Amino acid sequence: MTPLKKKRAWMKNFADLEAIKSSVIIYPTDTVYGIGCNAEKDVLVNRIFEIKGRGTKKPMSVIAPGKEWILKHCIVSQETVDKYLPGKYTLLVKKKDKEFLSAATAGMQTIGVRIPAHRFSRLVEKAKVPFVTTSANPSGWGAPKALSEMPVSLKDAVDIVIDGGELDGTPSTLVDCTGGNDVVVERV
Repeated sequence: MTPLKKKRAWMKNFADLEAIKSSVIIYPTDTVYGIGCNAEKDVLVNRIFEIKGRGTKKPMSVIAPGKEWILKHCIVSQETVDKYLPGKYTLLVKKKDKEFLSAATAGMQTIGVRIPAHRFSRLVEKAKVPFVTTSANPSGWGAPKALSEMPVSLKDAVDIVIDGGELDGTPSTLVDCTGGNDVVVERV
C-alpha cells in the first residue's frame, strides 16, 4: 500500500472517510487533540504506539461509530450509554469478546469507549469503524488543547493533521462501568 501524502486540513472542511479508515490522524475532539486510526488495523495501531513512545501493554480507547456499536461489542446498558454519550466521557466497559480489538486494548478484557460531542465523531460514524483515541502527545506529556502544543516530530509522524482551533483542554472524564455501578474516576 502506498503511504498517503501528508495533509493538513481544517476541521470545518474535512470529510475524507477513506482517510479515517486508512490513516493515522491528529484530530480535534470536544476535549483535547487526539491521535488515532482505524482500531481494526493493527499495523496503524502499532504506529501510534511507536509515534507516542508508548508501551504496547497500555491500552488505548476508541471513538465508537455509534451507540449501537457499543451495545453490540461491549457489556454495558443502554441507559448508561445514553446517560454519558455523546459527551466528554470515556466509558470503561468489558468487551463481549476478549480478542476484539486486542492490539488497541493491549489484550485486556476491557475497552474505553467515547463518542465526543464533536463533528469528528460524526465522520467516524459515517466511516463505520472504531477509531483509536488517545491524546496527541508523546507518552508522559500533557494533553494538548492546540496544535502548537505538540512537537513538530509528532505532527510529522502522522498522515493527516486536522486543525480544529484551540480546544477546551480538559481530558474526558473516565467512568468505570465494569463493576455493575458507574464509578467516576478522577484523572490525575
